[in-house]
Amino acid sequence: MKKSDFHYDLPPGLIAQAPLASRSASRLLVVPPAPAPYADASFGDLPGLLSPGDLLVFNDTRVIPARLFGQKSTGGRVEILIERLLGGDEARAQLGVSKSPRPGARIELDAGGQAEVLGRDGEFYRLRFNVAAPLESWLLDAGRLPLPPYIQREPGRDDIERYQTVFAREVGAVAAPTAGLHFDDALLAALRDRGIDIGHVTLHVGAGTFQPVRVEQLDRHVMHSEWLNVGAGLVEQVRRTRAAGGRVIGVGTTVVRALESAMRDTPGGGRDLQPFAGETRLFILPGYRITAVDALVTNFHLPESTLLMMISAFAGKDRVFDAYRHAIEQRYRFFSYGDAMLLWPRRDGEGGA
Repeated sequence: MKKSDFHYDLPPGLIAQAPLASRSASRLLVVPPAPAPYADASFGDLPGLLSPGDLLVFNDTRVIPARLFGQKSTGGRVEILIERLLGGDEARAQLGVSKSPRPGARIELDAGGQAEVLGRDGEFYRLRFNVAAPLESWLLDAGRLPLPPYIQREPGRDDIERYQTVFAREVGAVAAPTAGLHFDDALLAALRDRGIDIGHVTLHVGAGTFQPVRVEQLDRHVMHSEWLNVGAGLVEQVRRTRAAGGRVIGVGTTVVRALESAMRDTPGGGRDLQPFAGETRLFILPGYRITAVDALVTNFHLPESTLLMMISAFAGKDRVFDAYRHAIEQRYRFFSYGDAMLLWPRRDGEGGA
């Protein structure tokens, strides 16, 4: 399977550059299994598209202001994008520099203090910060929000709130789980009133989510690592839901990645969700059978991205690409601040990779 198999042409004008005035005002493309027709809906219609007893699973990670700027002792400018807080005063980060700094090099930060380069692991650097407060709290004042690279503007005041889900609580992501951005308190209340249960996992979205796939042959791609936690309480919610005949709906590809990473083989030849906390490098593409969720709420994804490959594994590549053509024709808004899909899985035996 090749990277180019997942290319599509997107008019640049369809890339959403800012959020709508209301979170739940986005459009929602409903994609049932083929050959059923698509439905163009509003995101606020979601409660009526689900059933009492269903379970929505959200990613409750919280985005940190992870972008910093500084200067090397040689005078060269440095952009720092923190990929992960490592505890204490250390972090793993990408550095935008003209020449790679060596261990021991110091970066004078524009916001005050220093960052020392401890070492390098591939494209990431390990940094130790000498700043005026504990690193996590210091970043809240000193850091800048790392909007995705396809948003061609500097972050504004509104982004501090809007590039964060209303249920975010576990600090550690450098990018938002964007399918969750469509939910506001009123919509969550409407879901609960309909008898739809809500659960949470944590997956700290890393900077690697924006890295392009650099190899044509996908079996050579090395997936970036992300930390996740699927707790025992969520596992019990899933079991109760399934036992009662309800469905599990993942809100975003990060939820799918977390849940699938926590699936374990059973003696009877099946798979079962188990509590799990740790790292994942799971790479899901067509040929992989997703069993942790029964439906998926997801935004529209970049061409040739691992996220597009994942949803193609779930719903079938032909079905997904046909839905994307429909979305482009109907002028849906794409990517982080864009519109969403309610995606149902391909039926067994359905054609298309």
